[in-house]
Amino acid sequence: MNINDLVGRKVGMCVSGGLDSKTVTHVLLSAGVDVLCFTADLGQPDEDDISGVVEKMAPAGAETIVVDLREEMARGCFDVIKAQATYDGGYWNTTGIGRAVMLEGLINAMKEHGCNVLSHGATGRGNDQLRFERYTNVFDPDMDVYAPWRDAELLKKFPGRTEMVAYLAEQGIEAEVGNRKRYSTDGNLAGLSHEAEDLEELDTSCQIVDPIMGVWPEQAPDEVEIVTLSFEKGECVAINGDAMGPLKAMETANDIAGRNGIWMRNALENRVIGTKSRGVYEAPGMELLGFGLANVYQATLDRRAGALMAHLSDLVSNQIYDGRYFDPATTAAMAAIDTFAEHATAKVELGLYKGNMYSRALTDCPASLYFPEHASMEASDGLNPVSSQGFVEVQSVEAKALAHAGQIRK
Repeated sequence: MNINDLVGRKVGMCVSGGLDSKTVTHVLLSAGVDVLCFTADLGQPDEDDISGVVEKMAPAGAETIVVDLREEMARGCFDVIKAQATYDGGYWNTTGIGRAVMLEGLINAMKEHGCNVLSHGATGRGNDQLRFERYTNVFDPDMDVYAPWRDAELLKKFPGRTEMVAYLAEQGIEAEVGNRKRYSTDGNLAGLSHEAEDLEELDTSCQIVDPIMGVWPEQAPDEVEIVTLSFEKGECVAINGDAMGPLKAMETANDIAGRNGIWMRNALENRVIGTKSRGVYEAPGMELLGFGLANVYQATLDRRAGALMAHLSDLVSNQIYDGRYFDPATTAAMAAIDTFAEHATAKVELGLYKGNMYSRALTDCPASLYFPEHASMEASDGLNPVSSQGFVEVQSVEAKALAHAGQIRK
């Protein structure tokens, strides 16, 4: 679609309150397009007050509606943690799951307000354009999508920030220029993604990023902080003995892990469209809860279940990254993961110190497959060592056959 196709349509504009959002909104209104703006409250750590987006957008001339999706975002975080769904470089899929939750919530709100076109500010070079478009397609196949930064007319008029700032100034709209960061930031309850501008150069240190959710490890306290996580069926239900739901658990985990310098990650990820992207990521709570749950899975999954879990985890990670969180393959994989998580109940004690985590204790795990007497180096009533003789002899038949056949690489 281009801007001329929007006349007579009602456009739901996904906005952040930034330069792009204000520019596109005002341009569409000036062209006679009926525009209603929407923003999602996903528990963004970089927003002191989400209502500030409404104030920022007001001069552009359109009403902005805030949709509270914090609880839904927390549920999405728990799904990612339960699936251990990290992407390239150990990236916790914070933006991918955020887009899934946001689009489901905003599309429902847009439909309630009579919008039949969704507009977004994603560029034509990234992942988000695909996520916005695909989620719109699956949630409402009859709703069209307008991508301003794939519209040749707008790209010609606004090739960069300078032209947008000049345009808004002509309209008497504050552009909020001044001292800007050397990179862009996108965030939600799961974490923050820092990328673009100076971070596009690989010789630029990731430490130009000023952490928002925590600190760099060297700035963390000089003493170990002990944390106890209680899991039931793969979900954290209490931290340090205090029972809490997903939203509170994520907020608490973010605070604890953040102040200990947990999970500032530099990654070169493979985008859906085939290019690589450099990002610096914060996801302290995801890493803390994810590491804790991994300890429980180690105790409750047998060898083959662990291998299948790893495969399912990789599949879910790619599905979320590719904008396919609600697809049948993801649903089926999550159902299988829920089977494994059914037994993932335990209490995990961890030590946090300057960006590091280590396991201190695993208790109250009724489905644990670990029995000390079977693995002990000391005399015990467990597995009889003499019984292993037959197993070793059976294994030796194949080993000797391969050797005699000359199939062993030397």
